[in-house]
Amino acid sequence: MRILLVLLTVLAATPALAQTRVPESRAEISLSFAPLVREAAPAVVNIYARRVVQTRSPFADDPFFNDFFREFRSRPRVQNSLGSGVILSEDGIVVSNYHVVGQATDIRVVLNDRREYEARVLLGDEEADLAILQLDEASNMPHLDLRDSDTVEVGELALAIGNPFGVGQTVSSGIVSGLARSGTATGNARGYFIQTDAPINPGNSGGALIDVSGRLIGVNTSILTRSGGSNGIGFAIPSALVAQFVAQAREGKTRFERPWAGMVGQPVDADLSESLSLSLPGGVVIAQLHPASPFAEAGLQVGDVVLEVDGLPVNTPAEMLFRMSIRGIGQAAAISYMRGGNAATAEIAMIAPPDTPPRDAVTLPEGAVLPGLALARINPAVTTELGLPIGLQGIIVLDPGPYGARAGLQRGDILRAINGRAVTTPREVDRRLRRAAPRIELETQRGDRRLLLRFRV
Repeated sequence: MRILLVLLTVLAATPALAQTRVPESRAEISLSFAPLVREAAPAVVNIYARRVVQTRSPFADDPFFNDFFREFRSRPRVQNSLGSGVILSEDGIVVSNYHVVGQATDIRVVLNDRREYEARVLLGDEEADLAILQLDEASNMPHLDLRDSDTVEVGELALAIGNPFGVGQTVSSGIVSGLARSGTATGNARGYFIQTDAPINPGNSGGALIDVSGRLIGVNTSILTRSGGSNGIGFAIPSALVAQFVAQAREGKTRFERPWAGMVGQPVDADLSESLSLSLPGGVVIAQLHPASPFAEAGLQVGDVVLEVDGLPVNTPAEMLFRMSIRGIGQAAAISYMRGGNAATAEIAMIAPPDTPPRDAVTLPEGAVLPGLALARINPAVTTELGLPIGLQGIIVLDPGPYGARAGLQRGDILRAINGRAVTTPREVDRRLRRAAPRIELETQRGDRRLLLRFRV
């Protein structure tokens, strides 16, 4: 008690010092977060996004009902979204959530001092739920420095800054409740998160999660809730991934490029660890491996258990992909793994999914049997873009076109044969259809099902 009274006396005698610097000790932090907030808050912005979407009539492709519902074919509808963002550089680079600004036609960013800027999306990714924006004609902007999120520990104090429910900039405090959370967040994001009990509510999306030094450790993205409000379980995207997004945006990338693993893995639980001769559950066991996978190139095999990436443990496929993503394409990662109870290491090249064999994408022209039908050969790049299993081969339907849709084709179907004859390239489909007319039978694969589609032209 005596020490605390002395500390209070010292701080009261030097008010200017308390107002102009970030707290540097636990004692100072326990008194007030005000100096920290005063320094960090100007870099957290409100984002107002507007997008125009076309509502499509369910009868748009039906030749009979289309005439009856001609007035309702397509109507523009304006969607507005509200969220937060964080300025990361003097020249106006801002990070936010994809679900706040993705596909927006008009983005307005409002600073804490009420200045307003128009912004444009440089790079966005729905899967990671991150977007990098550039403020127009911005300079000398307040900004936050990034802290390496791998140095964050459970139990650290953390502040969440954002604009919940549109009431204005709000600060909430808590701690880092957990690390390496994967597969638990709601919304679009799928991956690896920092968990915090600092209250996060709708409108906080894209806001800052900072440490007691005012550095950004994560971007608030989602919560677990039954009521719609904060229940003390919020998730932030780690700053290490934000740094990789910013780097790719500055390189001129418009899509986030992830390294390709070319493998399917599963977490190792207690039962599985015993059968794999592991002393403790942990790691990711390789269940399937593509021949072109960089893991296969480095000598790994099905049944091997990946334990660490760059010296950090991985216990889920999402966590391993996160580690690869922050390393970046063109780099190499050190992998520790187990095989038959023996430890081993390997260096894995971080590569983009190969676009080989060539996809040979084609769209059948007007006058074809199925005009508008778009097809491509399946390769690692195509499977990544469409979220397909890595072992698939064949010709995939990218767009069935109006007549293909009426025949029963859907995007993602794999075309196996036409009238009993196998098809191997997209360019031969048009010729095969013309020869097969007027009675056509398409053998397709949809997921795990084989379908026969018969129709006349």
